[in-house]
Amino acid sequence: MKWRKPERLTGSEPLTILPLTLEPEAAAHAHYKACDRLKLERKQRRMCRRDPGVAETLVEAVSMSALECQYQFRFERWNCTLEGRYRASLLKRGFKETAFLYAISSAGLTHALAKACSAGRMERCTCDEAPDLENREAWQWGGCGDNLKYSSKFVKEFLGRRSSKDLRARVDFHNNLVGVKVIKAGVETTCKCHGVSGSCTVRTCWRQLAPFHEVGKRLKHKYETALKVGSTTNEATGEAGAISPPRGRAPGTGGGDPLPRTPELVHLDDSPSFCLAGRFSPGTAGRRCHREKNCESICCGRGHNTQSRVVTRPCQCQVRWCCYVECRQCTQREEVYTCKG
Repeated sequence: MKWRKPERLTGSEPLTILPLTLEPEAAAHAHYKACDRLKLERKQRRMCRRDPGVAETLVEAVSMSALECQYQFRFERWNCTLEGRYRASLLKRGFKETAFLYAISSAGLTHALAKACSAGRMERCTCDEAPDLENREAWQWGGCGDNLKYSSKFVKEFLGRRSSKDLRARVDFHNNLVGVKVIKAGVETTCKCHGVSGSCTVRTCWRQLAPFHEVGKRLKHKYETALKVGSTTNEATGEAGAISPPRGRAPGTGGGDPLPRTPELVHLDDSPSFCLAGRFSPGTAGRRCHREKNCESICCGRGHNTQSRVVTRPCQCQVRWCCYVECRQCTQREEVYTCKG
């Protein structure tokens, strides 16, 4: 099966997931093969095989996280370029961008799993039961809440800490947990009134996760305020060196722990400029920019080219009964700005 790469991101793309229907004779062990096709460690593959719904949810989460990352960074020098070699090089280093990737990935998996549970696509979980709602006696549990309790537990085990002595591994795990915490912070209780003439004598309530765009927005803010806790970079050569904790104890730590006890993203290395093509990105030459908004920043002071083109778009649309939308075609000239090389 070939996966099609999304062309242009608008922030409202549907999720790309594996087919939900399988041939009856192949269904029994099809999820084993799906899990084997994913690049998972032994423990992760074992967890994937436990439930037929996990494999498709993992693919859904990766797609959702990648789209959201590209949407949040669409106006910046690093626009979440995830082609193989760039992604691999980036993940070897402890940049702010790497911290964001870990957080958005764990958040995407937590979100997708919680939704999959409430949608009945998983065998080992179902709706959230949330026994700790306030004023429980005044509410009648109903609806189908997103099962954050199950998904967050699964994600913590799935992405579990590898080594307590390896600072980089602990930083990655910390940023994974930040993604889960942002999901938890966005949970809302939704209620619906029942009773004579809308008297609301009984309320049916359930928990819902915030839309994933809100999660992406919050993580983007955390990216912008990320804390540096150490350095693995030789500033003269730009090469990665041995991981070492920061000088002095970071604020909010105890027992000599170099990681701050904070809900913020943390990173080890200073980020490259991403202006020129290199190991971490293709650079910004030829990138489209917005003249009044970000051309100066994205083009790194090299200036930009201006092209004029004529475009035709639907306009003055009206809904006709029944059942279609009728539009005129409007032609207009627009300016396109791209960074110089």
